[in-house]
Amino acid sequence: MAVRQADVVLVGGGVMSATLGMMLRQLDPSLDIVMVERLDHVAHESTDGWNNAGTGHAGYCELNYTPETDDGDVEIARALQINAQFEVSLQFWSYLVEQGILPEPSTFINRTPHQSFVWGEKDVAFLKRRYERLKEHHLFREMEYTESPDDLSEWMPLVVKHRDPMQRVAATRIKHGSDVDFGSLTRSMVEWLETQPNFELMLSSPVHYIDQRDNGRWKLRVKNQKTGELTKLEAGFVFLGAGGGALPLLQKSGIDEARGYGGFPVSGQWLVCQKPDIVEQHDSKVYGKAPIGAPPMSVPHLDTRIINGEPALLFGPFAGFTTRFLKQGSVFDLFGSVRATNLRPMLSVSKSNMDLTRYLIGEVFQSHTDRVESLRNFFPDAREEDWRLQMAGQRVQIIKQTPEGGGKLEFGTEIVAAKDGSLAALLGASPGASTAANAMLNVIERCFPEKLKTDQWQERMKELVPSYGQSLVNDEQLLNRVRERTLSTLKLG
Repeated sequence: MAVRQADVVLVGGGVMSATLGMMLRQLDPSLDIVMVERLDHVAHESTDGWNNAGTGHAGYCELNYTPETDDGDVEIARALQINAQFEVSLQFWSYLVEQGILPEPSTFINRTPHQSFVWGEKDVAFLKRRYERLKEHHLFREMEYTESPDDLSEWMPLVVKHRDPMQRVAATRIKHGSDVDFGSLTRSMVEWLETQPNFELMLSSPVHYIDQRDNGRWKLRVKNQKTGELTKLEAGFVFLGAGGGALPLLQKSGIDEARGYGGFPVSGQWLVCQKPDIVEQHDSKVYGKAPIGAPPMSVPHLDTRIINGEPALLFGPFAGFTTRFLKQGSVFDLFGSVRATNLRPMLSVSKSNMDLTRYLIGEVFQSHTDRVESLRNFFPDAREEDWRLQMAGQRVQIIKQTPEGGGKLEFGTEIVAAKDGSLAALLGASPGASTAANAMLNVIERCFPEKLKTDQWQERMKELVPSYGQSLVNDEQLLNRVRERTLSTLKLG
């Protein structure tokens, strides 16, 4: 059997692999890149528009990114970090639009105000303090705060109509927030890559074998699910961007850096409304506070969505427990991921997260009536018959070994890379796709350090992401320049 030689193999056809492939193609058009995807088309697992929130996660409305401290203050460092990372994605997408690589921006991103909404004295006090802390920073200078019934009727009419007038409520707003159809974005990137030389897309081709040769190159074996044909691949660099499927492949790679990692799978569901007379009354993403014990992906929100060009309202997500790592995975995924090196961390996490376990069990047994009742916290007039249940994507939260040998459940994303830079994997979930450009810059820095030192790659990086190598958190003038460009190019201003 002939071996297909390549410079780069991207495992998974989602937004992470597509972003990395696009960046590498812009940096060095001579690279021979192969993308392998287990399904028969790309962007159909977590990246698909129906399988994620579509929120351009910028920390504007997500209250879990600004936790309250024990002394009553609000910690904003994570919100600043995530906001700056999303600005990197906006810069990269702007470059691709300007070059004609991506189509009209409205096909994948649309201006959708980002709003936080809370009720009750305690949460109103928290939101006001959060606003005061964030407003001080240039990244959030355009944030607005209100408790005014008139303002709220303008900002979020569905949310406040027929609400108890005695209930104290408050909201914040950033007008230039966005809704992103990551599925359409990814398909557009892959379609362009397919027009380029030295790029091959292999669909219906899961990876069955991965191992590193003595010369440092990686051997992979994939099998076409439709034809039964086996293909051997060999590459100098492999990226595992397969969503929930990345952890099992990372374990198969045998690199030392994979030791101790486990995964905690969580499923999701949305309530969906596509009735025009209701959809047209809501034009924003409205985020609330998560229930006690809920994972960050389960922060309740009522969202305007534009998926494949069609408007809809989504509410949720409602979480549940599953043993699958992928929406179209196996019920044995979780059990197959248990190793001697991660057994103790996984058992430790299961014992120390009983609130989460109880929450997930409760979510599983909710009825449609129960879910609509939760929706009425955000839309008092919601009727059961106007909403249907839609399955969302699978998420595999990271279980990471602690120095003491126990385990810690992580709710972010993490890049695991081999010490020789020949392989990297992206694990975890939220904020995920929104920070894909920043995450893939991190992969390039860790895995292509020598090439990145060259003048050619440095100059190209500055073209792709003008803020590269500088801090948007610390440099207000830089932020003003890049934001003015991205809001104009992507029509978010």
